[in-house]
Amino acid sequence: MSEKKKIIAYINAENEVPENVVRLADRYSCNGADELFIYNYTGDEERREKFLHIVRKIDKIIDIPFSIGLYVNRFEDAKKALYTGATYVVLRKVMLPVEEELNEIISRFDSDKLAIEVDMLHDFHDSEKINKYFEMGFGNVILKHVELGVKLNQTLAEVKKPVIIRDSLVRNNIVDILSLDNVDKLATNYYEEKNIYKAKNVLIENNISVDIFKSSVEFSELKKDQAGLVPVIVQDYRTNEVLMLAYMNEEAFYKTFDTGMMTYYSRSRKSLWVKGETSGHFQYVKSVEVDCDSDTLLAKVRQVGAACHTGNRTCFFTNLARKKYVDTNPMTVLKDDYDTIYDRKVNPKEGSYTNYLFDKGLDKILKKVGEESSEILIASKNEDKEELKYEIADFMYHLMVLMIEKGLDWEDVMKELVNRR
Repeated sequence: MSEKKKIIAYINAENEVPENVVRLADRYSCNGADELFIYNYTGDEERREKFLHIVRKIDKIIDIPFSIGLYVNRFEDAKKALYTGATYVVLRKVMLPVEEELNEIISRFDSDKLAIEVDMLHDFHDSEKINKYFEMGFGNVILKHVELGVKLNQTLAEVKKPVIIRDSLVRNNIVDILSLDNVDKLATNYYEEKNIYKAKNVLIENNISVDIFKSSVEFSELKKDQAGLVPVIVQDYRTNEVLMLAYMNEEAFYKTFDTGMMTYYSRSRKSLWVKGETSGHFQYVKSVEVDCDSDTLLAKVRQVGAACHTGNRTCFFTNLARKKYVDTNPMTVLKDDYDTIYDRKVNPKEGSYTNYLFDKGLDKILKKVGEESSEILIASKNEDKEELKYEIADFMYHLMVLMIEKGLDWEDVMKELVNRR
């Protein structure tokens, strides 16, 4: 069993407006959910493809694991589902494909890529039946419509691996469910309009271990100024861009950790303020560090909208002096080059080689990518690493042209690499 219990927020995407599904997934990700489960079991091929398109959008903006449930009747369906970035795909017991197709799906995926959802209300399952799913090759078993009590406790005690309980928490209590042995995750839609951090605090009070945002030092251990405040430098957690400087008193400090939202003390208004409570430009906390003197905090956040009251992304937008230097940060260089190539596509320039490639189309771009990859192989056989360096740079340029032609950016690629860890 995992050391810490987890709360999975589930979203029913059937007959739901796509924008609402994306917005809800983003909100759950920011408000303390450990994972997401998004499902649409519609059998219609066109609607299924639209659902997968929505999930790919969600994958680009959230930073917690997610699984998806959909109608799967062949191996290709499951593969498409995992290509969205999902950690695993959920099949419904009542909608399993025919035996031959199911066996192919199970045999071609690692068990942690597959889960099965069973309805305990309409299809009674004892421990033997649940264990059978694990033996078949499913890595997770999701039980819904469970009836808490001695009978369930006895069943779970004989199950080989921890299961996931899916419950709306209308009749049952989160503490009762996550107190069960052999249950390591709860999937629920109960917290759609609520802050999950508060629920986790309740779990901790009941001696249930969960992942929560908690400081390793007390505010009293920090060095404060004469007003009892500590300065906080705020950065974007993805780009490390410095966004702003603000101050915290003790109340703001603990409220930040309790809610997962950056909360400060306004020296001018002499009051507490949650960043974004009037503008909607919230800052969701990803990490907080303290410097070597314990007198300054560094917070990395997910910034919604602009950090500055002027409407600028960052408060540091006025340049006082600048010395030219060569930026060799890999991601900065790749992003800048990508943006330049993209600008050429949007704003063609006469005589541009980049525009020549876009004008010739996909086949020409693919031909160049193939040629450049061959050049890398040839250069790798030579002693001169300078030649290899040159060919790799050539290949990267043409690869970015291909990415733009196919509608991909570096964030898509980085997210996929992260998903493979």
